[in-house]
Amino acid sequence: MKGLLNRAAINREELEMIYRDNKGNISQRRINIIYVYEESFRAYCYVKRQQRTFKICNVLSIGPVRNVRKGA
Repeated sequence: MKGLLNRAAINREELEMIYRDNKGNISQRRINIIYVYEESFRAYCYVKRQQRTFKICNVLSIGPVRNVRKGA
């Protein structure tokens, strides 16, 4: 996972993440990685519209943003 985070930080790729906070609440977020630490990472969160620090161990799923097409 750290490889994905580091690559996204270098290439300024937007990621989609499913995250569980310390209270057990689950949220889906779109983020842009700023810096990767040993056990956490700093990212701009488009949901909260501010920089946030996330624990790597609380990430349930993460990957590139998927473009969903609707209609025929």
